[in-house]
Amino acid sequence: MTGKHSCLGLLVWALLLIQSSQAFFSLPSPWGYRCASQNGTCIKEEKTGISGFTTLAHCKLTCGPHGVIWPKPKTSELGNEVVQFLPSNIDYRISAHPEVSALLREALAVFKNNLDQYNPKYSDGTELWNDQYDSKTVAHKVFIDITVSGMDTHLTLDTDESYTLAVLTKEDKTTATIIASNFFGARHALETLSQLIDYDENTKTLILVSTAMISDSPAFSYRGILLDTSRNFISVKAIERTLDAMAANKLNTFHWHITDSHSFPLYMPSLPKMAYYGAYSASQIYYPADVKHVVKYGRVRGIRVLPEFDAPAHVGNGFQWGPQHGLGNLVVCENREPWQSFCVEPPCGQLNIANPNMYDVLGQIYKEMVDLFGPIDLFHYGGDEVNLNCWNTTDEVTDWMTENGFGLDEKAYYNQWSVFQEKSQDLLTKANNGKKVPGIIWTSHLTEAGRADVYLNPHDYIIQIWTTGVDPLIGELLDKNFRVIFSNYDHWYLDCGFGAWVGEGNNWCSPYKGWQAVYDNSPIKIAKNLTTSFDRKLVLGGEAALWTEQADDAVLDSRLWPRGSALAERLWSDPDHNWQPAETRLIHQRQRLVQRGIQADRIQPQWCHQNEGLCYL
Repeated sequence: MTGKHSCLGLLVWALLLIQSSQAFFSLPSPWGYRCASQNGTCIKEEKTGISGFTTLAHCKLTCGPHGVIWPKPKTSELGNEVVQFLPSNIDYRISAHPEVSALLREALAVFKNNLDQYNPKYSDGTELWNDQYDSKTVAHKVFIDITVSGMDTHLTLDTDESYTLAVLTKEDKTTATIIASNFFGARHALETLSQLIDYDENTKTLILVSTAMISDSPAFSYRGILLDTSRNFISVKAIERTLDAMAANKLNTFHWHITDSHSFPLYMPSLPKMAYYGAYSASQIYYPADVKHVVKYGRVRGIRVLPEFDAPAHVGNGFQWGPQHGLGNLVVCENREPWQSFCVEPPCGQLNIANPNMYDVLGQIYKEMVDLFGPIDLFHYGGDEVNLNCWNTTDEVTDWMTENGFGLDEKAYYNQWSVFQEKSQDLLTKANNGKKVPGIIWTSHLTEAGRADVYLNPHDYIIQIWTTGVDPLIGELLDKNFRVIFSNYDHWYLDCGFGAWVGEGNNWCSPYKGWQAVYDNSPIKIAKNLTTSFDRKLVLGGEAALWTEQADDAVLDSRLWPRGSALAERLWSDPDHNWQPAETRLIHQRQRLVQRGIQADRIQPQWCHQNEGLCYL
């Protein structure tokens, strides 16, 4: 062969190589999947021309009693077939009160955007749904028919969040019929419907389970995530992602621990000095429009935004302006050293119970918060980790205690702490136009053995438990008819298991709480084990907490998810099994969260997602 022909041959070979490479990547996978009905597992096998194989997405949607619905519904029947369709062919009808209809239209926009995010092109920012489709796909219609009988558009502890969802396909039309008694149930049904849909990589379309019948309701009325935005500021965009992920898991309470001794990032028009002195920087402030946006953003996604103003401890920075304005010291022990003597972590600070001006400011804070977060059905007073030594080593406080004949012993300070709590409740009620709402407080010295019902009224207060799940105090609280919310740190504190942020070693609540431990933490089992007369109605639910000493926007998603998903199934479904039967669905739920823009932590190699049941001990 001459040199000229040799070069030409090499060029042809190179072109063929490029073409074959491009063709290779455009070919469908050599692997197919079939559902092993005996255990609801998708089995991966090489396609050999034998019919019966489906794509992985098809198999996961239809295999097992619940497919990949998370959290698992109360009852579900899913067909084996799917239909292909495009988002542009979705239409809907809403039969509901006008205010409910308006919220549902916004929820449907969220639903459609979730479907768009299933398309791999979404993350690239390129045009969606512009491939070549067959005529059957182009013609197929999806119709969502929603009927809501009630008018409720704000969540309470008594809200009925149940729904039914029926999917039926006839020829070129699939109808999804949703029936609920209020907006929240209907919204949950839309979330479930979105989990009966996925992207098919072969046809580049959406696929939907062709037939389904689901009846569903939550096991607990309170299903929450706590986010601390004082120790480190969390942006509104990151909070939006948190709410998006909560909605995907049917969690219904975003507990916003918005302030603490570290910072006061909330701007209040009537108290502008709070953020002026308390914010980390001018760019790290939540303005009224930000808060109202978060509240509305959550409500459209079926979530109440619960404000907490933690007091009388966990205050400090932000209150320094009192003396300059003739109000005296609003707080004591602010940034006091050595901190170990006056608080549980730096910086220290407690409200000055000897200064009546403090109550005027507190009442104004409550008024601002009610206006921003309202209408409220609950309010969190915080109320933990009061350091008696702080008050007892402050002359202004001890002089006041002595002058009023209160005494200076431990009981005297507990009495004044309870007086503070009574006044706080009165101020909150006044700020809420005279309407009393249940208050939530943390377990603390005020709720210790023999004290809770002395200082607190079970009709007025809900106790949030952050001690361990074997604490005998839980049984005592239940026996005294206190309603409880579980956040026991041995399973549901998501900041545990990292290096210490003061000193060395690991942080105080180590080890790390894996999703399996989160999933297996059963409030009902704990309560039954510790109480002498179990009353199911007293256990309202639970909440996972992320305290942010070591978290900010950069790691927020991975700290919360998918462990927050494990929490969600425990609180929605309250399964009678441990984590193992839920594993394959959780792995898929994590993938789904990532598709929706949540940087959820990877908990297994992708091989495990594609080879169900083979990653085990």
